[in-house]
Amino acid sequence: MGNHRIAFVAADHSDAQEAFTRLEKQYGNTPIDAAAIIVVLGGDGHMLRAMHQSIGHNIPLFGMNCGTVGFLMNKFSEEDLPQRLKKAQHVELRPLTMRAKSRDGTWHDALAINEVSLLRETAQAAKISVKIDNIARLPELVCDGILLATPAGSTAYNLSAHGPILPLTSDVLALTPICPFRPRRWRGAILPHKAKVVFSILDPKKRPVSATADFHEICDVVEVEIMEDATIRLKLLFDPEHHLEERILQEQFLS
Repeated sequence: MGNHRIAFVAADHSDAQEAFTRLEKQYGNTPIDAAAIIVVLGGDGHMLRAMHQSIGHNIPLFGMNCGTVGFLMNKFSEEDLPQRLKKAQHVELRPLTMRAKSRDGTWHDALAINEVSLLRETAQAAKISVKIDNIARLPELVCDGILLATPAGSTAYNLSAHGPILPLTSDVLALTPICPFRPRRWRGAILPHKAKVVFSILDPKKRPVSATADFHEICDVVEVEIMEDATIRLKLLFDPEHHLEERILQEQFLS
């Protein structure tokens, strides 16, 4: 049964590796360049890395949970996998592109499927100005940090920072402060998905800030530009009863 053109990728831990061995024996394992579908074994963190690695291949991904957190994953089962894949529903995700300028003047580029987050590097609070579509909206935000999340990432770091959960079809982004001190009552904003957001670090030498696009961190930044990358589409597959839209809806009613 090795003609299903499935590429299996697995996290490093034992549960995922053991599942990989059994599934490879049962269904074969196609190289990613020749595969029709990538099946990801692990948790959300490994799925995020697999999505980054799949950019440029234009292949849908189907996750099966072998980890601890599985918001982006389906239930693990070795039975009748080709039929599950045939019946699966898909969701398209659009990543953010980050351009970050460090204190030495170097520009760094990275993609974020979940969020771009800025965080203070020392004990002192960060001071950050926020410009949206060339309009200064916050001249000075005193905070531990700030993040811009996609709908897919709105249930991750953004939710932990008390940001809103965004339906995948909403075409918006969540701008969420992390422990804001001033303006004390500002709790963030919902932006159009095509908005260009620019963060400028105020007093970057005394109050250094890092910028992270998913897991790609740039230290000592002075300016960060973020926009949606409309040229990239990532397709995730879900069992009909575990569709991501339904999960996002359910998440908003959990205590």
